[in-house]
Amino acid sequence: MALLKLTSPHAHTTQNTAHVMQLVTLATIPGLIALTLFFGWGSIINVTLSCIVAVACEALVMKLRKRPVMFYLKDYSAILTAVLLGLSLPPLAPWWIAVVGVSFAIIIAKNLYGGLGFNPFNPAMIGYVVLLISFPVQMTAWPAPAELYPANMEVPGFWHSMQIVLPILNPDSMVNIATTAPNTIDAYTAATPLDTFKQNNSLLVDQFYKKEEFFSQGRLAGLGWEWINISFLLGGCYLLYRKIFTWHAPLGMLASLALCSVIFYDSGSSTSLGSPIFHLLSGATMFGAFFIITDPVTSATSNKGRLVYGVLIGILIFIIRSWGSYPDAVAFAVLLMNFAAPLIDNYTMPRTYGYSKSRGKSNITKKEDEIDAS
Repeated sequence: MALLKLTSPHAHTTQNTAHVMQLVTLATIPGLIALTLFFGWGSIINVTLSCIVAVACEALVMKLRKRPVMFYLKDYSAILTAVLLGLSLPPLAPWWIAVVGVSFAIIIAKNLYGGLGFNPFNPAMIGYVVLLISFPVQMTAWPAPAELYPANMEVPGFWHSMQIVLPILNPDSMVNIATTAPNTIDAYTAATPLDTFKQNNSLLVDQFYKKEEFFSQGRLAGLGWEWINISFLLGGCYLLYRKIFTWHAPLGMLASLALCSVIFYDSGSSTSLGSPIFHLLSGATMFGAFFIITDPVTSATSNKGRLVYGVLIGILIFIIRSWGSYPDAVAFAVLLMNFAAPLIDNYTMPRTYGYSKSRGKSNITKKEDEIDAS
């Protein structure tokens, strides 16, 4: 008689940490391509430089902690943090911006708290906010979209972009780039659509859209930016398809942001705060919805909690964009809600079998007592 070998049931999956990090990184490629098409090579340079710095910082910390360096580098978490921060930086930002931001994100925001899984705040957004507060001029100097360049000016090519980011590559590094490329440096920087709209204090919305080149020719959210957001949306949909995260946080954020903009939108008033399409397809909206707030470590845990978490982030984004000092508010909204994530979990986590939990108070109850009471 053959013996039947009994084993415990197990769930098998290919989704380990390294695989998830790789998929999220790959999903950012459409957005990176769109950024490059409209703003030149700067974003690719930022991402590459950020990855080099992130790997070096991660290896240094692991060495100091006497941990196996390659084991931790192979989880690709440092690479993903670098990619997310590099995509957030203005193209053609000085090289030291990426170095300072990524170093702070990896060493302080991530590893100081114990490494992956222990950081209470999103490392990439911590690095971004530190840079924005410390170096506001460099962090708000976005290039103008390629289509806005005058006929006698050209978008910087790869090598010229490298010289702007790394002046040491210029044959005469002591000479300002403006002298080696006359009449071009002023074309590199321009206010973003969100910043331009925020500074509009006198024109009606319809008049503003007709006046500003960003919104001419029927564009709804600013030249280039709507395609960049759509590209990140496509990458986010791919991650949803691969079940890297659930729909609750992204949908909650986008729905609340759209609802707030609907409530305060008035196309015939100079005090209008922008249309829903404008808010959804400008700035870092889609990038934040699918690549930032979905971080499993720093966001809420349950599906209900993720929905609440996303809704509150969307409201905060609208409030800061409309009445705050910064035109795009994704990083600040995310970090504020990172504080609140444990509180959200406290009230939204499902009750464990055999336990009863009342609001603000937890009681352990035997299942037999629950049956008797019923």
